Amino acid sequence: MILSKNQVSYIRSLKLKKFRDIEKKFIVEGHKLVVEILCSSFDVEMVYAIPEWIEQNQTLCKKSKVNINEISQSQLEAISLQKTPNQVLAIVKIIEPINFPKFNQHDCVLILDQIGDPGNLGTIIRTADWFGIKHIICSNTCVDLYNPKTVQATMGSITRVQVYYTNLPEFLNSLKGEVNVYGAFLKGKNSTIVEFKRPCILIIGNESQGISPEVDKFVTEKIFIQPHPNQNEYHAESLNASVSAAILLYEVNRNL
Repeated sequence: MILSKNQVSYIRSLKLKKFRDIEKKFIVEGHKLVVEILCSSFDVEMVYAIPEWIEQNQTLCKKSKVNINEISQSQLEAISLQKTPNQVLAIVKIIEPINFPKFNQHDCVLILDQIGDPGNLGTIIRTADWFGIKHIICSNTCVDLYNPKTVQATMGSITRVQVYYTNLPEFLNSLKGEVNVYGAFLKGKNSTIVEFKRPCILIIGNESQGISPEVDKFVTEKIFIQPHPNQNEYHAESLNASVSAAILLYEVNRNL
């Protein structure tokens, strides 16, 4: 298959959120991610792959019943959003979840407030998947789930973790105190001694500003990740948002 200039322009336009919103589609690249997407509930519209990938994945290609277009390496490089294209690219329809999760006694839901870095969001989704978290609720000011860097950083976990966007104060207010709400702060109770009670919400705030005041007022217990006791006056000011999420989700799982 030879891609036209219009096809190349269209595919590359999906790098931008405004075109993803219009077309309701996003891009997935690389063997692992494309395989995960093809085996998921996502609706894959088209796959573009070099001959070697198609040859090595014949069974999957036949089973998926998706249009597989054979292209050259140079054509893949023309449509890829990666510095080093990896054999295959897919165009996938965006899933827009409507119903928010209903809490039961065993649930822990992760809330992200104003996360701005796509790599952080993707890594948090991957970490949530590792710790068995099925639902993440993002503020409307969080970076787009379908940003190519976010998708790439999930390493396939985007297919297993449901992500929602909403007005967080309104959502938290609707719970009417029925759920324990824990928030990550620079001051609070040492996370290693917190007894997380389910159902619960864990809130991770913006990389530089933390949890916003509008969301802060719904937190029932502020928690803090204790640094090494031998630190001197010169030390890291805070942890990366995705690192904080990983540590605190580990602590939450301690109380299973």
